[in-house]
Amino acid sequence: MALIVQKFGGSSVANAERLQNVARIVTAEADKGNNVIVVVSAQGDTTDELIEKAREISPDASARDMDFLLNTGEQISAALLSMLINKMGYRATPLTGWQAGFLTDSNHGRARIRRLNTERLENEIGKNNIVIVTGFQGINRYDDITTLGRGGSDTSAVAIAASLHADKCQIFTDVDGIYTADPRVVPGANKLNSISYDEMLELASLGAQVLHNRSVEMAKKYNVRLEVLSSLENKPGTIVKEVSKMEKMLIKGVAKDDNIARISLVGVRDEPGFAFKVFSLLASLKINVDIILQSIGRDGTKDITFTVAADDVKAAVNALNDAQESIGFAKLAWDDNVSKVSVVGAGMESNPGVAAKMFEALSEANINIHMISTSEIKISVLIDKDLAKNAVNAIHEAFEA
Repeated sequence: MALIVQKFGGSSVANAERLQNVARIVTAEADKGNNVIVVVSAQGDTTDELIEKAREISPDASARDMDFLLNTGEQISAALLSMLINKMGYRATPLTGWQAGFLTDSNHGRARIRRLNTERLENEIGKNNIVIVTGFQGINRYDDITTLGRGGSDTSAVAIAASLHADKCQIFTDVDGIYTADPRVVPGANKLNSISYDEMLELASLGAQVLHNRSVEMAKKYNVRLEVLSSLENKPGTIVKEVSKMEKMLIKGVAKDDNIARISLVGVRDEPGFAFKVFSLLASLKINVDIILQSIGRDGTKDITFTVAADDVKAAVNALNDAQESIGFAKLAWDDNVSKVSVVGAGMESNPGVAAKMFEALSEANINIHMISTSEIKISVLIDKDLAKNAVNAIHEAFEA
């Protein structure tokens, strides 16, 4: 008897018909004699609708209040799916994140899992119940409801699979796997049979919306076998695993991230410790910084430019302006009309010329590059947002040729 963890995204549980389809998938696994734990997201656009309701009441609602509101979407999905499965003659038990044992820190809106107490899950499995868990949520040490951030249901599913040593963790979506680019942006994108944890982690972090980046990080750490597949079509998906060097393609994918903003600090004193002041301030606000570019010092000053998530730019700008005197810079400028476009592939490590090929493709498409960032398996560029779609297509075509 195997233990299978199945996660279904919002589009997979969007309405009664989709929920019935999910119930068939889940019970088919139970019919094989396997134990099944199901993790569900909120139906369709429920989370966005709840956010909009909150904005109508209070545009500056606290993160704690937002977590209290947003967790209700997943509870609706779990309750309805449980009703369907029980109606079909099986035994199903819906659990909230905290009932399932998710204990998190107190960083509302983007909480991280501290511990998963699996006693309740194990008890329900021992009764041969199909367990349905609300994804994306937990509880902190003060018994306050927390959420893991958008896409956090993936992380909930992987955490359960890791803690219970599940045989497989399946992530069901409205696409049939992971592609070399978003097929809605690049019609010629190809589906991958497999991808390494590292490659998938880079793609997830760089804007590919198939998997939550923290779920991939956790799957790699605990060697959880992940499969991304469609809830609407009965066909094999994409396996995320450790891939041998013999399987490495030059480029596994091209991704774009529109949720990004660029901040420039002009006239920073060219002395030791000032970069530390800037980035320690942002770190204290839990603001992640991505691409960083520092100019060569001149006339006793330098310029520092970096990127943050567009959702964080307001908080970052306000904090930096408040600290202008203590940090010591002449002026601040920011721009959220930019996108980050990236290529990812473990094969880049042993193949020179990838950057040149990428830059050539952008040059031929008449797309200017504002910033560049590289690692062993990825190259990212910052460009104008309205050119991002063209850039992804041009780069994808260059590497497919």
